[in-house]
Amino acid sequence: MKIFCFGTLAVEEPYARAWGKEQGIEVGITSQPLSTATVELAKGYDGVSTKGIVPVTADVYATLESFGIKQLAVRQVGVDNQDVAAATQHGITLTNVASYSPRAIAEMGVTQAMSLLRHIGVYQDRMHNGDFTWDAETISTEIFNCTVGLIGAGHIGSATAQIYSALGAKVLTYDPSYDAALEPYTTYTDKETILKEADIISLHTPLLPATKNMIDAAAFKKMKPNAILINMSRGELVDTAALINALKTKEIAGAGLDTLANEVAFFTQKKPYADTPQDFQKLNAMPNVIVTPHVAFFTKLAVKNGLEIALNDAQAIISGKRSRHAVN
Repeated sequence: MKIFCFGTLAVEEPYARAWGKEQGIEVGITSQPLSTATVELAKGYDGVSTKGIVPVTADVYATLESFGIKQLAVRQVGVDNQDVAAATQHGITLTNVASYSPRAIAEMGVTQAMSLLRHIGVYQDRMHNGDFTWDAETISTEIFNCTVGLIGAGHIGSATAQIYSALGAKVLTYDPSYDAALEPYTTYTDKETILKEADIISLHTPLLPATKNMIDAAAFKKMKPNAILINMSRGELVDTAALINALKTKEIAGAGLDTLANEVAFFTQKKPYADTPQDFQKLNAMPNVIVTPHVAFFTKLAVKNGLEIALNDAQAIISGKRSRHAVN
């Protein structure tokens, strides 16, 4: 059996090599993403895996089918960059890694929220200009006096609820699916209540037609002026132009973003700052905004789990077995 890994990070490679040696399976590796230009690298292999950041088009699935490949293991939670209908049409079973380390992403969201709550960026901006003063504008609130609103309570949202609850915050959650196991950590409510009452609003939902731009100009107008928006999920959940306007007009107090709507165009790359998108530059220039390049997942445990779970799924499907992580 042979499996080819696309979009392999340098830190993933040792885990891939070790897994292949342990399982007695040849693992091919490239740092290039799976695309029309690179899919030929999978010829002669029994299965494939991809990081899943770059969109995969219908012709790629058709080529995989022509190679006799019947699966594609995506090494992340979201499959919004996959053409699921095309994959199904060409007999390709897609799998994702629904839970590689929910805690890693939850901790990054809380880290950004705490930094914004204490105005760390504003102080650093002032100190850069020799200003070491403080004033009413930067007075903070302890986390246990805050209301945190979570939109989405899957694996990551649940981990986030537990952390904030442990810190003493009041946690509100909106999710169409109720989970009684979360009752010790949160109170279920509706989205409108979260928008109006939360001091910190944290997004943990998949990107779907119904959730695209769910945080828009109308949503920002409902938020408290001291509200902090945290997005550790998908950039397209937030209307970026509306976010920039809400920050400029002080409709909200700050934002922590590990993902942007146009991130595929420049995240994971090195390029002159002047060549980065204007909306990123505007956000990055604000001391009350934190932008990170979709690295909330990036811990040793998460990288190891994501790689091994994906390859285990690939092996299972190639062997004629089923995977509980199949998404089509």
